[in-house]
Amino acid sequence: MATIRTKKTLLPLAALSVLTLALSACGGGSTDDDGGGNEPAADCAAYETYGTFEDAEVSAYSTIVDVEAERLEGAWADFSECTGIEVVYEGSREFETQIGVRSQGGTPPDIAIFPQPGLLAAEVAGGSVLPAPAEVEALVDENWSEDWKGYGTVDDVFYAAPMLASIKGYVWYDPATFEEKGWAIPETLDEMMTLTEEIAAEGTMKPWCAGFESGEATGWPGTDWVEDYVLRQAGPEVYDQWIAHDIPFDDPQISEAFDAVGDILKNDDYVNGGFGDSRSILSTPHPDAGQPVLDGACAMHHQASFQASNWPEGTTVAEDGDVWAFITPGVEAGANAVTGGGEFVAAYADRPEVVALQTYMATGEFANARVEQGGAISANLQLDPALATSDLDRQSIELLQSEETVFRFDASDLMPGAVGSNSFWSGIVEWINGSETAEVLDTIESSWPQ
Repeated sequence: MATIRTKKTLLPLAALSVLTLALSACGGGSTDDDGGGNEPAADCAAYETYGTFEDAEVSAYSTIVDVEAERLEGAWADFSECTGIEVVYEGSREFETQIGVRSQGGTPPDIAIFPQPGLLAAEVAGGSVLPAPAEVEALVDENWSEDWKGYGTVDDVFYAAPMLASIKGYVWYDPATFEEKGWAIPETLDEMMTLTEEIAAEGTMKPWCAGFESGEATGWPGTDWVEDYVLRQAGPEVYDQWIAHDIPFDDPQISEAFDAVGDILKNDDYVNGGFGDSRSILSTPHPDAGQPVLDGACAMHHQASFQASNWPEGTTVAEDGDVWAFITPGVEAGANAVTGGGEFVAAYADRPEVVALQTYMATGEFANARVEQGGAISANLQLDPALATSDLDRQSIELLQSEETVFRFDASDLMPGAVGSNSFWSGIVEWINGSETAEVLDTIESSWPQ
């Protein structure tokens, strides 16, 4: 499932991170650093087109919390300083449930950052989300592919500009361990299973470690596994048919993907290194699930590009570092299909200051400002990959920008909420707990809205 880093922010405990930028217009509050702690004044020339505002405030709400929230605020700090718009930001791990409560209660934020197109569509159906301003749509037409624009479009009306992104399906490993053991990076799914069997037989560590615990969202990392296999085994056309419900959820091609994933995740000989048997996957918090790769208790961990921020401070992410990653391979060597996620900026208000912030967040300048702070990527075509702070982020950006990449958005994020963020997640839990594939798929299929 989604998370541009989307899902990674869904943790067990409800928490709010309320952060406020109270920044004055250019020339008011910032001075050149004189050694007394003052930050250099922003160069406001790039922000003149947005105008200047006095006592203007825009509220923004999303799933993004903690360090990532601070970096998000940093990406619009100069904009705020130069325009005089105070951005009052609130990040919540309960965004998915609370955004609907707020909008139905008549107290929505000015701007919401949606981690799932399906959730965006549900809010649009509620009648509170406004179509995107013309200037935002023009920027998206210029800076993103048609597919990415489509994820922010509902019933042929464009509502939300893409913001950040993630590449799903990375398999994380310790390069030193692989070199020491003589393990080659697999180029096909069959080779990955052969490697899994080889590591299990060698006996010094489990081939895989995994963690699906995420509070009310427990199970979502398992949906990412399944989605990767559907795309790689059945192909993009079947993947699209599955999302659109042109084929049922219990179609044999979906069952085949579940069973292939189950050959790994439901086998106690293959998981769960450092934690227990296969059922311990459900009690292992997903941010902690990769740690045994560094501890030598497991060889591989399947997680998106945002896993880089889950490693302990000081971990070197590089081909010759403490940890690196390869993309889950396809049926044939050289396959170029990847899954991913992203976030989308929509508005519930159309005051000039709201439109100004919404417009800025659709620009290449915003994408560059956020990515150069680290821990983020974007599919914005104006993003300079050289600004990425890690080799993996640069690789991910280049994949997103390449015309040769077959990209498909996280399926559960595109499905109706009753399925994508409900029965699919809970079905994964029942499946890991021992339920048969056919039983789980029948239950999910029966939950699809008529």
